Amino acid sequence: MKEDFLPAIIIEPKGRHRASIIWLHGLGADGHDFEPIATELKLPESLGVRFVLPNAPERPVTVNGGYIMRAWYDIAAADLSRFPDEAGIRESQAAVAQLVVREIAAGIPAERIIVAGFSQGGVIALETAAHHQDRVGGAIALSCYVAAPLALPSAGRPLPVFLGHGNADDIVPQALGLAARATLEAKGYAVEWHSYPMPHSVCWEEMADIRNWLLQRLPEN
Repeated sequence: MKEDFLPAIIIEPKGRHRASIIWLHGLGADGHDFEPIATELKLPESLGVRFVLPNAPERPVTVNGGYIMRAWYDIAAADLSRFPDEAGIRESQAAVAQLVVREIAAGIPAERIIVAGFSQGGVIALETAAHHQDRVGGAIALSCYVAAPLALPSAGRPLPVFLGHGNADDIVPQALGLAARATLEAKGYAVEWHSYPMPHSVCWEEMADIRNWLLQRLPEN
C-alpha cells in the first residue's frame, strides 16, 4: 500500500546523497520559509546533504481565533506551557517519522539524518528525535520549547541536540527554551545551548553555529 507522506520541497545535493536534514517550518509558514537554508548553511558539497522541507497540515488554531493555517498542532492559549495539544503533536511526530523512514529506505544511515525545526517545527523536531532515537543522528530546535515534558522519553544514548533561542523573543520566551534545555539534560540528551540577541527569529551567528554543529555530526569520512 502506498504511504501518504507530507508534501515537501526536496533540495537534492549536487553529488551523491549521503545525508539528510528534515527541516520543519513554524506556525503559519510552509516549506518555502526555510528553503534558503540549503545555501545559507554553506555546507560542503562533499557531505551530500538532501534537504527535506515538509508542509504542515492546515488546521484551525484556537489562539488565532480558529483561523485555518498550516500548523503542526493546535495552540489553545498564549501561554504555551498550558493545554498542550498532545494528540496533534503525536500526529505530526508520526508524519515526520515517516519522512525519516523514507530517507533510511533511500540508503541513508540513521546517524546521518538530522531533524530540525523552528518554533512549532522545533517542538516537533524534538518530539520526533526523542521518540525515534534509533532513526536519527540528532535534532536542531530553534526558538521553541518542550510541549509535554513529562511525556518526553529519556535518552537511550546521549543524542545530540542543538538548541538556539533569542533573548528578546516575545513569542516563545527564552525562559521556555531554558526549561527545554533543563528537561533534555535531565533526561540524558547531549544539549548544546546557544542564546542570541534577537527576537523570535534566526540570525547569521546562529546559522554559523548550526553549520559547525552539523559538521561535527556529519563528518565527510
